[in-house]
Amino acid sequence: MSDITTLDDVRYQEFILQGVSRTFALTIPQLPPALRAVIGNAYLLCRIVDTVEDDSALTLEQTRELAGMFTKVVSGSVEAEIFAQALYPLLSEHTIPAEHDLIKNTPAVIRMTHSFNAVQRQALERCIRIMGQGMAAYQEKESLAGLENLAAMDLYCYHVAGVVGEMLTELFCDYSPEINQHKSTLMKLAVSFGQGLQMTNILKDIWEDRKRGACWLPRDIFLEEGFDLDNLQPGHCAQGFHDGLGVLIGIAKSHLHNAMIYTCLIPSHETGIRRFCLWAIGMAVLTLNRINNKRNFTAGVQVKISRRSVKATVLITSLLASQDWALRKVFAISSRNLPEVQITEL
Repeated sequence: MSDITTLDDVRYQEFILQGVSRTFALTIPQLPPALRAVIGNAYLLCRIVDTVEDDSALTLEQTRELAGMFTKVVSGSVEAEIFAQALYPLLSEHTIPAEHDLIKNTPAVIRMTHSFNAVQRQALERCIRIMGQGMAAYQEKESLAGLENLAAMDLYCYHVAGVVGEMLTELFCDYSPEINQHKSTLMKLAVSFGQGLQMTNILKDIWEDRKRGACWLPRDIFLEEGFDLDNLQPGHCAQGFHDGLGVLIGIAKSHLHNAMIYTCLIPSHETGIRRFCLWAIGMAVLTLNRINNKRNFTAGVQVKISRRSVKATVLITSLLASQDWALRKVFAISSRNLPEVQITEL
């Protein structure tokens, strides 16, 4: 396989981003030109791993084998065509058409991957390796019983989101010597940033996950509130469950508070990177607020934020991207009354 990137590969990446994620297709163009291609590519690599993990037609053995194979594809030790030919025929209707197309065109994505500099490639390879290993392991543990405790939830969030935050930070630091001055602090906050976003998704998707036999909620948090997740049923939940949700909402918001600290460490003149971060934080905060106000929801669509709210978030954060004090006031993610969360290197 040739690793020479063609104009067609660049165009394909821009095209398929529109199909697999409207959100990232919107946020990635906000980044400085030097970061758009590599971060767009990083998202597609993660989406390929997600596709392997999410397609219910694949057996556990196939998932584990294909996730491992894709890690080798990214590192350059296995041909992308071999991976695409192995996975594409196995995909079911559960996987959306755009993802079918993405898998079929994995070689184009990988040619882009292999065109980046050594630091960028190392960051991408590390992320995909850790994500692939984690997702395969957690798929084997999927059940309706939930995760054992909050620490297990932290580890799960790290494998699917925290490691992505670390990768993005590596890319930001490679791009800017000014950002690189804060690398140590940013790397720790990046894990918390990723966890805040992932916890928001977990809470929003509780009922959809249960339909496919999975629960990523921590048992200990709910047991402390007097509720056993074994008794969880949509529309028939005790006060203890609602109280447990409240605890997790508070923890997620404390992680998003760290995400704001992370964003404010990015130089104020890097408004594109700030917008990229702020749009994600803003939409997560609004989603958590909707969940908090409707803890008896029975489907994610009931707590999904409106297009109007998304547009308002985009407009406000774009106008205030360089103003730290204004951002803190608008999002009102104060550290007061929020639980402390540990920021550790994993």
